[in-house]
Formats: sequence, structure tokens, C-alpha cells
Amino acid sequence: MLVIAKPLTTIDISSSSSDGSKVRVAYQGLPGAYSEDAALKAYPKCETVPCDNFESAFKAVELWLVDKAVLPIENSVAGSIHRNYELLLRHRLHIVGEVQLRVNHCLLGLPGVRKEELKVVVSHPQALDQCEKMLSDLGVVKIGARDTADAAQTVASNSARDTGAIASSRAAKVYGLDILTERIQDDVENITRFLVLARDPIIPGTDKPHKTSIVFSLEEGPGVLFKALAVFAMRDISLSKIESCPLKQRPLRVVDDSNQGNSKYFDYLFYIDIEASMAEPRAQYALGQLQEFARFLRVLGCYPMDTVL
Repeated sequence: MLVIAKPLTTIDISSSSSDGSKVRVAYQGLPGAYSEDAALKAYPKCETVPCDNFESAFKAVELWLVDKAVLPIENSVAGSIHRNYELLLRHRLHIVGEVQLRVNHCLLGLPGVRKEELKVVVSHPQALDQCEKMLSDLGVVKIGARDTADAAQTVASNSARDTGAIASSRAAKVYGLDILTERIQDDVENITRFLVLARDPIIPGTDKPHKTSIVFSLEEGPGVLFKALAVFAMRDISLSKIESCPLKQRPLRVVDDSNQGNSKYFDYLFYIDIEASMAEPRAQYALGQLQEFARFLRVLGCYPMDTVL
């Protein structure tokens, strides 16, 4: 009988003790999710801990149930995961790493089934959209699921030979399904970037390429964003990401250094990744100058870049 680990929820505060031989890493979804692949890329010998939702993964780290969390932040096709940007402010965790994962969407089915027999394909709506051409050629009915691993589990448990799932190759192993076709996504360069979160920051270095993630808010007015970005341009610091989040008339609960939360109003928040380490004077001077006129500024983390796909 197939036994799958029950995902942690926000109210689940129980945890098995760890002997310290493995890092415990939380991720959102069921076993076989792409997030679990990302966790294993970051920590190949880790013990992965599934969580019911993104916030549960944040809380699992805060409550010492796990050592790290690995959560998606952007996909090259679908864009940014705004919920996780918001959770970075609502919780006081630090970004200590990143994982770049090339998405390999696979068409899965019950053992012995051929793809031509399928009449229905189940998966997360984004995965279905990203495999539109292949699904159109098959002429199947598309049904949305909570996530790709959930779709694979559904196919395995329902034992319907005419139903397939789009999920990872790892999901096929976890749920005992056959891989009918690999790399079925329309865009072969489909990459998801994940963040590694921990309770404490790491000491930034200069021995390898580093990235620093920050979030800040500015007063409204002409040229203020140009002024903010200029502090990096004048020091030859490249930006690899800029994300704006409008928040007019909507308070956001921000956790401060004392881990106390309070509601603040911002017109816009800007999330920026700079290609520099906080150990470099140029990065320190740039943030020091930005702090002079930013209404709010927080360093979310400084960490080595993941340059291997």
C-alpha cells in the first residue's frame, strides 16, 4: 500500500526529533512536487517535509520544526509568485540561497497505458497551459488540480486507465506511474527559481558570485524610482530582478527586527535583486545611500547565486 507523508498545516506543531544527521527542509505540496526536486537539489541528502501551503512552510521554519524552507518565487513562463513576496515581509526569515530548476513536464499514466488511450489529463492549471500544444494534439479533456503532485496521486489512486497527469519524473516514481512522454512543455526553457529560507542569515562572502535581495518603499513623486535605481547604476551593480507591488490604501503587516508585527501603508513596494555581495563596499554604500531617502528598506538576504541548471 502506498503511504505518503501528510503535509504540515499552519496548526500542526508536532515534529519528529532529528538526530542532526540530515537537514530538514520544508516545501509546499505533496511528495513528488517540483518544490521537492528543488529542495533535493539544494540539499541532496536532506529530509524533505511537505507542507499544506506556503505559509505553513514559513511557520515550520519559525517553529523549529525544520531547518530550511525551499519555496518558488518566479517562473520564466508564468511570472512571479506574489504570495511569497508578501510572506517574506510578514515573516522574519532570511534568504540564504537560491535554486534554479529546469521544469521537465512529463505525461504520466498507469502502468501499461499508452498516451493514445488517454481521454482526460489532470494537472495544475499552469502546467496544463504550459503544455497546451501537446494536449491539443491528443484531444483530451483538461482538469485542474491543486498541484502537479496532487494530480499524479489522483491518477494513481483512482486507477482510471483513460486519465493521465502532467507532473515531474520524480512524481512518477513516488506514485508508481509510467512516464508516457517527457519534456512536453511548449517552452523548453521553462525555469523556476526557488528561494532557500532560514531563521538566521548567512555570512556573505566574495569567493563566488552573490546576490542580495532587498525590498523598499519610496515617497511618491517624479523621478524617485530613477533616483533609487541610480544608487546601483553609479556603482556598476547589475539588477537581475525588479518587481513592483502596488499597495495603495491597503495596509500590510510588516514584522520588524524584534519580531513584532505592525500595519503600515505603502503606495508601492519594490523588490530588487542586485548582483553583489553585502561583503562588498559598493553594495554597502549603495544601500546606505538608498536608506537616506527610502521610506522603508529591508535586506531580505545575501546568498550565493545558483548558476547550474
